[in-house]
Amino acid sequence: MTQPTDIRTEHLRTALSLAAAGIPVLPLRAGKVPFGNCRRCADNACGGRPNMKNAGPCACPGPCHAWAAATTDPDVIQSGVWRRAWVRASAVAYHPGGAWLTVVDLDNADAVTWAHETLPATCTVPTTRGEHWIYLGSMQSANAVRVGVDIKSTMAYARYLGPGTGRMSELPDVVRALTVKDASTIRPAPQAITVRAPTGAGECCHRTPTYLDRGIAMAEQRITAASSGVHATVYRTFLAVLSTHGRCGCLTDTHIARLFAAAQTKGESARHCTDAWTNAMTTLGL
Repeated sequence: MTQPTDIRTEHLRTALSLAAAGIPVLPLRAGKVPFGNCRRCADNACGGRPNMKNAGPCACPGPCHAWAAATTDPDVIQSGVWRRAWVRASAVAYHPGGAWLTVVDLDNADAVTWAHETLPATCTVPTTRGEHWIYLGSMQSANAVRVGVDIKSTMAYARYLGPGTGRMSELPDVVRALTVKDASTIRPAPQAITVRAPTGAGECCHRTPTYLDRGIAMAEQRITAASSGVHATVYRTFLAVLSTHGRCGCLTDTHIARLFAAAQTKGESARHCTDAWTNAMTTLGL
């Protein structure tokens, strides 16, 4: 059974509005689940994006691969195959990590009480059974970090339930610590960066302030999701960031610190981060 026309239109309108703000979106079908892969992508035959180990472009025009299908491209969102999905959609979802956001999903009243007692205040959105607390910053997603609490950020999707209330706060360490299972896995705090942001006079391609932030967020995600070859991933990511953003002079020490912190969280030393950054700049002639 399809949704009434006004609801379908509202879902599409909401998706386009979020996409314009730099938030990658995707449709959800009944049961709050993504649409299944098409025949071309079934069983990951396309070699595409079921998880970040295989992440990469998929030629499929449809909303396949769950969170990895999320997009900000209005042409894709309004394309024929996506429009057919919106006809059947029951909700709009988004990829928090792709927008440099983290959602603390509080699934019951006890979890909400715990959040009020433990976490810094931030933007909150009511849900059917609890609340979403939304922070500015991305991290590893994890389910059941405590009773009734899930973390939705990278490699995950969250249902869009409205803009919420309150001012969004920076992602605090107390939330990041929720995914640490054992004290022995805690890594030393990232060291201060020892490189300078590049300066340049090239043409700036940052159409909106979110363009650069989203690029940095996706780079953080790429590093965080590396399951092997971390050294190479860090270097290639630094190279990609500098190739896109290094010539116009918009990169700041804060942006670099975010990349270094992501790399050090994966076990990279500050020295290796500095070497990788320097090598990438040399390769690009910056």
